[in-house]
Amino acid sequence: MTILKSNLWWMRRLIVVPLHIFFFSIVVFFVVRLIPGDPVRAISGGQTMTPEQYDSARESLGLTGSIFSQLTTFLGNVVTLDFGSSIITGAGVLEEMKVRLPATLELALVAMIISSVLTLAIGFFVVMRPRNPLARAVAGYSRAAGAVPDFCLGVAGIFVFYSVLHWAPAPIGRYDTMLNAAPRVTGLPFVDAMLSSDTILMGSMIKHMWLPIAVLVIAYAPMLSKLFIRSLEQAKDAQSTKFRIASGASPTMVRLSIARRALPSTVAMFGTIFGFMLGGAVIVEQLFAMPGMGEYAVQAVSRSDFVALQGFLIIVAAVSLFVFFFVDIVNMLLDPRRRPGATTEGS
Repeated sequence: MTILKSNLWWMRRLIVVPLHIFFFSIVVFFVVRLIPGDPVRAISGGQTMTPEQYDSARESLGLTGSIFSQLTTFLGNVVTLDFGSSIITGAGVLEEMKVRLPATLELALVAMIISSVLTLAIGFFVVMRPRNPLARAVAGYSRAAGAVPDFCLGVAGIFVFYSVLHWAPAPIGRYDTMLNAAPRVTGLPFVDAMLSSDTILMGSMIKHMWLPIAVLVIAYAPMLSKLFIRSLEQAKDAQSTKFRIASGASPTMVRLSIARRALPSTVAMFGTIFGFMLGGAVIVEQLFAMPGMGEYAVQAVSRSDFVALQGFLIIVAAVSLFVFFFVDIVNMLLDPRRRPGATTEGS
């Protein structure tokens, strides 16, 4: 009899996510305080402060008392999703993230979807047509995955497609400065533009965003392709594939069988690549002057705004951890043997 020790096999993965965020918050607390600069001086703008004013400012920022008391207060606030307010602008960190994070996620998600589709198409083309010159060229490029950093591709893309060829508009944001943003519904800029049926805004966003998205795809899709091609080649040469072919299975069924056995390792890589792509989106936003997480992080570092930086790091880490959780679930659905607690017992 085959039984599962736990029907809620996914709960084990879900439970550890908050624990990871908690321990990461502790690391963030200490690392951020190593950043040079005095946040109190940053608030004052360089103006002279009396010792009493200085001590009062430190107390308002929660920088007084022992390091242990500061840590416990900080962790208590994190548990209640209270990330404080920026010491420079006074705006709530969580409220800022609610506005900026969806825009950055949209950029990374679109690039990830395109990369995934290209990975599937390229992988099967290379493996099923190994002698094709184009397939060999694509496979060769995939082997060099990660050799060109995203910021180099971004600078090169702006120079070639904007300065030289004039195929892309000026890198001044997600849409023309003469246009207004769509009414906020989902927080995702392009989705909100679609929901508002503003074709002019949608057209402008497509013109401004195709190059940043292309930069992310070119930078990270080869990493997925390299792994998927290797997994497909192993699955294609496996004994089970040869048995299916010998037993007269249709080419479609053979390809589906190969894909099913090749996908788990590739899907596992999706979480890592998405983390890279999210970081790449932050950099690309800066290159193309797009308001988002990148702008917020740079301002926090340059102004010694440790409150904003703490919130930024924790929220980005939480997003990455939930992406890894989602990838784990998909992987365990593809291959039930990967589920924790899944065993085969005979009776």
